[in-house]
Amino acid sequence: MTQTTEAGTHNGIKVEELYGTLDALKREPTLAKFTFRAQNRWLKGAHNRSSIRGFYGAGEEDASRDAAFTMNAGEPPLMLGSNEGPNPAEYLLHALAACLTTSLVYVAAARGIDLEEVESTLEGDIDLLGSLGLDSDTDNGYEGIRVTFRVKSDAPREKIEAILERAHGRSPVFDTITRGVPVVVTLTD
Repeated sequence: MTQTTEAGTHNGIKVEELYGTLDALKREPTLAKFTFRAQNRWLKGAHNRSSIRGFYGAGEEDASRDAAFTMNAGEPPLMLGSNEGPNPAEYLLHALAACLTTSLVYVAAARGIDLEEVESTLEGDIDLLGSLGLDSDTDNGYEGIRVTFRVKSDAPREKIEAILERAHGRSPVFDTITRGVPVVVTLTD
């Protein structure tokens, strides 16, 4: 049982379109410049909500989304919240898992490898003494993140390992986390 559903499609990805997109970006690299956006509003206590809809990409503003995606964030009661949603550190794990999975599926499709199942488990360790201002020698964020994949496919393990290596080598979220990226925080009226 594989995810190939029609000729030229692997894992739900139309491979000809994938390569067509890559060829177009090689011809016109400026089309690869994207700007993603999120808006967030505090609701009360630890509860806040993000809204994501429009973005700029491929040389124009995207209008393909009929409605915004909304995500609630909160904290568990142990951290003075009411479980209104995952906490921001958990969302980071979700973003990393989703990006690595998408990258893995695209790489497999490009290489003609069908996948039956892909699952990942992520764990990250944080010492709250840093973010709570109780220990200036303790970092505020994750001390480390562990990602474990389980992939079911007819492909040999060596091919799946190569796909996974290529996937995390091309994942924007993995790169952002491991490389670090400048973030500018400002206040407006």
